[in-house]
Amino acid sequence: MPEGYKTMELAARLQTARKRRGLTQKELADLADISVSLVRKIEQGVVQDTRLETVRRLAAALRVPTMSLIGPSQGEEENDLSAHIEIWDATKRALVGRIEQPTEAPTSEGVRAAFDALKPLMAVHQYAEVSQTLPYLLRDADALNGSGRAIRSQLLNFAGWFFVQTRQYSTADVTLQLALDTADNRLDAAAAVSTMAWLHLRRGLLDEARSITTTWADEIEPRFSRATAGELSAWGQLLLFASAAAIRDNREGEAEDMLKLARAAAARIGHEILADTSTARTFGPSTVAMQRAENATIQDRPDKVLKIAEQIPEQLLLAKAAGRNRHHLDVANALVSTRRTSEALGVLMKLSQASPEWISVQHYAKDILTRVISRRRTLTEEMRALADVVKMPY
Repeated sequence: MPEGYKTMELAARLQTARKRRGLTQKELADLADISVSLVRKIEQGVVQDTRLETVRRLAAALRVPTMSLIGPSQGEEENDLSAHIEIWDATKRALVGRIEQPTEAPTSEGVRAAFDALKPLMAVHQYAEVSQTLPYLLRDADALNGSGRAIRSQLLNFAGWFFVQTRQYSTADVTLQLALDTADNRLDAAAAVSTMAWLHLRRGLLDEARSITTTWADEIEPRFSRATAGELSAWGQLLLFASAAAIRDNREGEAEDMLKLARAAAARIGHEILADTSTARTFGPSTVAMQRAENATIQDRPDKVLKIAEQIPEQLLLAKAAGRNRHHLDVANALVSTRRTSEALGVLMKLSQASPEWISVQHYAKDILTRVISRRRTLTEEMRALADVVKMPY
């Protein structure tokens, strides 16, 4: 759900849309494949945090865009991630120049080398380590003035990615706008736009995500006959975010069109590459396949998710990048839906061991484990360990 969305607004819009379609609460529940008691509670405003996926199912059943039910966010309230938020205080001060200045003048080469050394920590979600170095890199890049414009834009996008990941959405918004304004080339600008699109998706602002990605994809569309891999990946990444937004807004045809274009770009490249110079995102045939699986998850097609997953080379799924981790959650969710609970728990356990900081802030992981636990009278030791990792009150 969008951050800060008012429960009673959803209740009123859902009831109005249902009545216009001439459906009873029971008929809507059957069409959406959810319980009638949940429909009743949402319309009464009893449910305080309705999942976006539930809203999407209701919208699909009513044959309306998802955003017609949830609309634009009317405010913002950051999630309780104080343990993660506090470590970013110095980075936030650096963004506004409120940090001690260097005793000697930095060089572009030195800042670039330090940034390159920091990037691998993004892929393995070492938030604490990154937060200790990033403020000083931002300070030094700023001190470079004009000569540091490119590296500053990339560092700002790097910081924005972490702010989105830890749900510090207000700060992410400001940081990513700075990254876009600072960019001195179209590829760095497109990278910032892709992270902005992710921010919009996390907030549930589907129209904004669709608009910004399609506009920029049109702007930088490459000529395949002479495009570089970087140009193709920047374009393809925007298309994947556009597809993700469209599928969540029940625009399945549009989502598929975007995927087809992204697949063509990936096929032209032929293998997985880094999508940009400032994040750990990748782009290539397997990345496109993972987006297809995510779209199938949104469509409630677990069998399709598992079929797609089987076709992705296993070695490409061993990396700890966020996109691959998210795909593993899609697989775990599909396994739960097909009642392969033990396999789903195995996937979650591997994720908790490989990326504990990442999974600890993933509501999706908590939702999947909740589905598993709700079917059990007692919890196994493995379930209890997972519940501790994702901070469930069990």
